[in-house]
Amino acid sequence: MRIVLAGAHGQIARRLGRLLSARGDTVVGIVRNPDHESDVRADGMEPAVLDLESASVDDVASALTGADAVVFAAGAGPGSGAARKDTVDRGAAVLLADAAEQAGVRHYLLVSSMGVDAVADGGRPDGLDDVFVVYLQAKLAAERDVLSRSGLRTTVLRPGGLTDDPGTGRVTLQPSVDRGSVPRDDVAAVLVALLDGNRDGNLDDVVLELVSGPTPIDEAVSALG
Repeated sequence: MRIVLAGAHGQIARRLGRLLSARGDTVVGIVRNPDHESDVRADGMEPAVLDLESASVDDVASALTGADAVVFAAGAGPGSGAARKDTVDRGAAVLLADAAEQAGVRHYLLVSSMGVDAVADGGRPDGLDDVFVVYLQAKLAAERDVLSRSGLRTTVLRPGGLTDDPGTGRVTLQPSVDRGSVPRDDVAAVLVALLDGNRDGNLDDVVLELVSGPTPIDEAVSALG
């Protein structure tokens, strides 16, 4: 497969890029900072330097030409303010969807976050700071935008709390799960399985939540069909 990965220097994305390239897939890694090109190449990806906060649809569509799927794994990151939560976590995801439609790439895999439902309809969970609320709102808005597009086959993955523990290869993956955590290694492995498991469209327009659990990843994905 040829896969375009937005946010390719992120912690989940780098793991995903290494997994895909190691098995022979061609991975184009979109990064904003040219200084990250060497890391992306070391992970086995072909770097494409594009700022998804300012690039045009045409620019991004050019990078997507010939792709079988796109994965949005970008994020404004820790320490960023509310404005960038919106322009990256929502705006860049929407831009990638626009570009995917223009380039004729139908399979879109969006990495979101557990907890976004808590801010639906103006909800404001206790104990969350303003910036984190904006982050969840941006993720939810991105989900709704991309899922609404009939021209895309979208799968949304909402991981729980992310850890750097070694992956176990076992998870709980369902439309709704109890809150919990999951190693980034396992998130990346689930993304690979979702890319492979949606060949017949059984995961189109599906929202899935992910935490650590007892089920081998391939079995967890197969059970969704």
